Amino acid sequence: MNLPLTCECLLTRTTEAGVTEMLIGLKKTGFGLGKHVMPGGKVEPGESLEDACAREVLEETGLVVDVDDLVPRGAVTFRFPTRPEWDVFVAIFACDRFEGEVAETDELAAQWYPVGAPPFERMWDDAKYWLPIVLAGHQLDAEITLNDDNETVADVRYANEYDGHDDA
Repeated sequence: MNLPLTCECLLTRTTEAGVTEMLIGLKKTGFGLGKHVMPGGKVEPGESLEDACAREVLEETGLVVDVDDLVPRGAVTFRFPTRPEWDVFVAIFACDRFEGEVAETDELAAQWYPVGAPPFERMWDDAKYWLPIVLAGHQLDAEITLNDDNETVADVRYANEYDGHDDA
């Protein structure tokens, strides 16, 4: 079975004080409502992953990203055993070049957080298993299986080994 394709973008900036921040937003509609997430979403038919990522960033934050500035950081396959129709493949990109100012949209209320302090307590439970790897600049290739509650992580499998990250 082919899984739906989605993308997420880790947008970062460095402040004048030298603090590196990442853009995370409160999801206001749809899947993940109430969770804090990175900008991203579904890949439309005929659209490349990069084009989808740039489009989703614009739609959800008002920021303009050039597809040439998107750096592939890997992917996560999510498995929901009690809701297999939710299974999804997520391509993850990083980007530190963009134009415009962050604007709240119908879908996302985004704000900047220091990269050393992601709001894990407000994000999907899985974020603590993969976001630090991406923030460290590593390529990610993981499969995450959720528990029956479709919220907490039952299992994490990495195709590569990462310091400090073992299977759950």
